[in-house]
Amino acid sequence: MKIITVQNNQGIPKYKQIISSIEKTIEEGYLKKDEKLPSINKVCLEFSLSRDTVLQAYDELKKRGIIYAILGKGYYIKSTEVRIKQRIFLLFEELNIFKEDLYNSFLENIGKDVQVDIFFHHFNIQVFRKLINDSNGSYTKYIIMPTNLVEAASIIKTLPVNEVIILDQTNSELKDYPAIYQNHKKDIYNGLLKGKSKLSNYEKLIMIFPGFREPLGMKMGFDNFCKDYAFNYEVITEFKNREIKKGEVYIIPSDRDLVLVIEKAKLQNLKLGSDFGIISYNESPLKKIVENGITTISTNFVAMGKILAEMILKAKKEQIENKSALLIRNSL
Repeated sequence: MKIITVQNNQGIPKYKQIISSIEKTIEEGYLKKDEKLPSINKVCLEFSLSRDTVLQAYDELKKRGIIYAILGKGYYIKSTEVRIKQRIFLLFEELNIFKEDLYNSFLENIGKDVQVDIFFHHFNIQVFRKLINDSNGSYTKYIIMPTNLVEAASIIKTLPVNEVIILDQTNSELKDYPAIYQNHKKDIYNGLLKGKSKLSNYEKLIMIFPGFREPLGMKMGFDNFCKDYAFNYEVITEFKNREIKKGEVYIIPSDRDLVLVIEKAKLQNLKLGSDFGIISYNESPLKKIVENGITTISTNFVAMGKILAEMILKAKKEQIENKSALLIRNSL
């Protein structure tokens, strides 16, 4: 059985003919897992092709996870699942309920002929670097959450530029890459502005901002709002051992701190929504019912997943700002 056939005057690029030939041979059962493909030199000589043409075909099959290379020996069949047309590397910082919503929405909208491999860097630059280095050349698309990691941009730039999409946070160093992102500085400013009439009933606004995982834009937007509208305010790095005073509103990016504040209020017999207030960041079903409702500033993670899938399927190269909203509930 001839593994590869290439014909002139077909109107189909020759590298695509190579791919189609190998796919057909696999589908018909003539190529099994770990069987060797013809060498690049052999294909070049047989069909009078350039090395670049054959390499382009083999590289695409490699990115789709269909073949693999052994240095000095050649290319071999890795998988017989030729229906997989895209193989996507998805790098999150961590898994939480918000990212789970994004992930599930993305899977629901990306289609069936796609394999998505998800990884987590846990805000660790060494893990971030290793995951990207190990994956380089093995996927058709790389979707990456760089967060605030120093050196993230330089590591991302080692990947094929046309195969990268930035997710959730971007910056000036990554301006050349398509992205679907949150504008945290603008989002928190506009959210607080929408709730200004409620906030005016309180004496002081306090943001709990450890600054390690949280986007810096949150703090900047909070600072700007408080200065522009003359609110008494404070930014603290932790809530531990703090007493809540009547008339305070806590703006809380982390759900861990949200739990601490609610627990402390119960110990102090303070009533949420009258004695003090809370605005949490990122919407979740639980926040609709906890303490009769927690006010949130949140982007729509389901919409983000849907837009991300559309960017890939339609090969869009845009930078898209995902929408955010203030949802006022009992806690304010």
